[in-house]
Amino acid sequence: MDVSWEEFGWERLGHGMGRRRLPGWDATVALVAGEEGVLLYDTGSTLREGAEVRAQAQALLGRKVTHIALSHPHFDHVLGTAAFSGAQVYGAVGMAGLLTSGADALYASAVRHGVSEHDAAEATGVVVAPHHEVCSEWTLDLGGGRQVLLANVGPAHSGHDLAVLVPGSPTVVLCGDLVEESGEPQAGRDAVPSRWPAALDRLLELGGEDAVYVPGHGAVVDAAFVRGQRDRLAALFGVS
Repeated sequence: MDVSWEEFGWERLGHGMGRRRLPGWDATVALVAGEEGVLLYDTGSTLREGAEVRAQAQALLGRKVTHIALSHPHFDHVLGTAAFSGAQVYGAVGMAGLLTSGADALYASAVRHGVSEHDAAEATGVVVAPHHEVCSEWTLDLGGGRQVLLANVGPAHSGHDLAVLVPGSPTVVLCGDLVEESGEPQAGRDAVPSRWPAALDRLLELGGEDAVYVPGHGAVVDAAFVRGQRDRLAALFGVS
């Protein structure tokens, strides 16, 4: 299970776990493997990107992705999902309806940010909505004693923010775009700024002081970084 992640351009985060920073928008995808199941967190910005991640997951772990957790419904995190046939897809409550009815908006956002019209049309034409929606928390058992917690901590960066807690040594928190390291946090039209600091408080509550926090964009950070970003957002948006 622990072949050299670095040979495939991935960063090892712990036993059976790693992440890759995809080119273009520096978006994170992450894999968490148990003895029976493999969870992928986010799927990239195109079907081509999703297919590449699928092939790398197979090469790294010797088996298919069985579960997908989508951090939030922005194009650079969800448009590769259709490359993973048979995987069970999870998202925050309300995300399924949004993706089902919002293909045109996803297409427009992808093209506006530089995805080719062909690639955007291809991906949004087969967009996959979550099969399972997380209202609060959902525990997935991946086998061999590995359980992961899916936590609906939004709305904040978007209207549908889903984080993943992976207990272990170290404990890892997959944050999505609630945390960004390679640039300032982005608040688009679907953001709920007044709730963002509380969402980061929830991440810190889940992971604790010693956890590794994996942002949606950028390098892995620690609790102090998340707390600092929380305080800056609170000051920026005028909330406590």
